[in-house]
Formats: sequence, structure tokens, C-alpha cells
Amino acid sequence: MKKLVMLAVATSLAAPLAHAQTTVTTGTATSSIQIEPQYRTRIKTYVTEHKIRPVETRERIIVGATVPADVELQAAPSDWGPTVTKYRYVYSGDRVMLVDPASRTVVHEVD
Repeated sequence: MKKLVMLAVATSLAAPLAHAQTTVTTGTATSSIQIEPQYRTRIKTYVTEHKIRPVETRERIIVGATVPADVELQAAPSDWGPTVTKYRYVYSGDRVMLVDPASRTVVHEVD
């Protein structure tokens, strides 16, 4: 009986852990990239000062989407901050989208 109670307690404690392990987060990937406010300002200023032309695609480029192969990805300048330099960017629809260059997946929208 004691073993049965211990097993029941262990199972009830493990259930939330198992649930947490199988939880899938959907939506934007913005939580994984933290951009300090001063870098956000630099990014917006860069796009304005360098008169970056937005790319045009058939489908809207959003977080989680794959950027089409015919769209050229631009290297993120080093002064955009240390969390951004490993990504490339696309300027689309007045928005700077950070892209993982390996998968061409949009991982963050700079707001």
C-alpha cells in the first residue's frame, strides 16, 4: 500500500513536468532575441539614413515565415548590437525583419 501511495505521489508530481516538456510555443520568435532600446533606435535610423528600399514579395514576410530564395538577405551591421550580428535582415513593408541565414526563417521583427 505504501508503494502504491508513493507511486501515485510521484506520478502526480511528474505529470506537470511531462506537460511542460511537451508544450510547444507557437507564434513569434521574438522572445528569444532581446534588442536593447538604443540598438532598436540605431536599426531604425540606419534604414532611414541609408534609404534602404523595401523588398517586394508576393506574400507578406512575417515572423516564422521562410524568406523566398530570390530575396537577398543583408548582413546586419555590427553597431546593431551583439544579439543581432549573427542574423541577416530584410526590410519589408516598413519593417526590419531579422532572418536566420541558415534556414532563411524570419526570427524577429524589429518594432
